[in-house]
Amino acid sequence: MAGPINQALPPSYQLLNYRVDKQISRGGFSIVYRAFDEHGNTVAIKEYLPSALVLRTEGDLVRATSAENLNSFRYGMKCFFEEGRALAKINHPNVVRVLNFFRANETVYMVMRYERGRTLQQQIQYKPESLTERFLRRVFTQLLTGLREVHTHKLLHLDIKPANVYLRQDGTPVLLDFGAARQTLQVTSQSRFAPMYTPGFAAPEQYRDPDRLGPWTDCYGIGASLFACLATFAPQAADSRIEEDHLVSAKKIWGGNYSDDLLEVIDWCLKLDPLERPQSVFALQKALREAPPEKKRRSLVGLMRAKLFADFKLKRGSL
Repeated sequence: MAGPINQALPPSYQLLNYRVDKQISRGGFSIVYRAFDEHGNTVAIKEYLPSALVLRTEGDLVRATSAENLNSFRYGMKCFFEEGRALAKINHPNVVRVLNFFRANETVYMVMRYERGRTLQQQIQYKPESLTERFLRRVFTQLLTGLREVHTHKLLHLDIKPANVYLRQDGTPVLLDFGAARQTLQVTSQSRFAPMYTPGFAAPEQYRDPDRLGPWTDCYGIGASLFACLATFAPQAADSRIEEDHLVSAKKIWGGNYSDDLLEVIDWCLKLDPLERPQSVFALQKALREAPPEKKRRSLVGLMRAKLFADFKLKRGSL
């Protein structure tokens, strides 16, 4: 039986100089609201609310569920606040813009620019035919430009996946929802709560060897996201791959439908050994930047039809 869930702040709730409009997303780590500032501008506000550590069933105050969880919550809150402070220094078109961060209701909040569009995950679900090689190279090259800026500020994302890549209405990507504070909380806490990484997109060192985290960890997430764009599902989870690796290389699966260059980049990023992956975003971006002539995605039915047509022409020619 599921336990109680955290209650979201109600519509029209006044949070400092922001008026909450509605909840727009929820996860095990936070709740995100759409809100308006005192000038009527729309913003997104992320509330630090790890459901395994704290509970809010009524009112607005957040309370830890145990003394042990209180220590973990406070440490994670400090990491979340410091992450907001660091992100606020980054002003890049391909990285979510943090406008403000503050403490209230016994927790912390991060105010971000509100973007209009859809996530890459939604694009995969509803418009898979749009994910051509040219589209993928453009989107991920721009995304990597933003990620380079993040790494320049000594930050890691640690939760790169299609759901955290937002496509504006003009098609430009924005990197959302950093997971660094989640990772820090998970590594330092002695509490037993659900993992805060995303299976399929998290690198093996996020499961077992957090001392080896680095730019190559985010490169794994980029490779897994590219894989998901082609497959419409995530690759085999890294912890499972460590036990028994069943992941078939992208080059074997999609050879002939996409350029070898792109498929080799995906396989490079998904190496289990961090030292065998791109060691910097610059190296990865360089490999993606040069787009070959566009190749059309051909379905299995299309390939079968083409083969039957070729066989028919061959037989006609021999009559």
